Amino acid sequence: MNIIKPKLLKKNDTLAIIAPAGVLDRDEFLKGVEFLQNMGFKTKFSEKIFDVNRYLAGPDDEKVFEIENYFSDKAIDGIICARGGYGSIRLVKKINYDIIKNNPKFFGGYSDITALQLMILKNSRLITYTSPMVQSDFAKEISEFTKNSFIDTCVNGKSMVLEGEIIKNGSAEGILWGGNLSTIVSLCGQDFVPDEDFVFFAEDLGESVYKIDKMLTQLINIDKFQTHIKGIVFGEFLDIENENWLNDLLLETAKNLNVPAIRNLNITHSKDKLTLPIGKIVKLDRNKLFL
Repeated sequence: MNIIKPKLLKKNDTLAIIAPAGVLDRDEFLKGVEFLQNMGFKTKFSEKIFDVNRYLAGPDDEKVFEIENYFSDKAIDGIICARGGYGSIRLVKKINYDIIKNNPKFFGGYSDITALQLMILKNSRLITYTSPMVQSDFAKEISEFTKNSFIDTCVNGKSMVLEGEIIKNGSAEGILWGGNLSTIVSLCGQDFVPDEDFVFFAEDLGESVYKIDKMLTQLINIDKFQTHIKGIVFGEFLDIENENWLNDLLLETAKNLNVPAIRNLNITHSKDKLTLPIGKIVKLDRNKLFL
């Protein structure tokens, strides 16, 4: 399988911060930087991170340069994203993934960052982390749950057993693969689905149930997706209009794919969020996910 696991983070490691997506608020961002420093990390970022290009944090080429430069830089121990929004998909065809493969290190983010994470796994074979971000999370009143999950996963490297609610009973094994559903679907048209068996996880925010249906169906219609999906972990789908419709859809999806599925894990845009390794081999057994 040949998947690369990055080194765990430790005190005094240097985290480079990038903004692949939306425009930053300087004051909020700097609050997040201070929080990371108080956790014991050194931080590095360029003033270009505050650039504005319409709704984007600067031009694409500038962002690609920073990603490649921070992966190449031996003084940088990890890379964490400032926020989501939109923009990561604009970068995925421009990155030299060999640079990432040859310089593996921690890479964290969620939401729009999913596009980068799945393409990094596909092209560089590197495990990345769905994790809190600088402006979106560390700048806020971050919960102990979110902070502890980040430390347990990325610093202490703890094995975890997460419990959810059974949608369809059974067991499965594969790499953990997924993220923000609407961002995953935006990758359609590219070679992004794993070649190995996987346990799929997904969450989203502010999407109507029919749109969630459409996005799941779009993925299911990909032959490789159908072949390699072995289980499903549904996180939170926030701000939907009809909970009963969602319940029906999630059960229908698991039955149509004939795979075990659980739901209600803290994979989410809300305050309490898990940090999870994308690409790590995991096991789903009844209502438990073993990492």
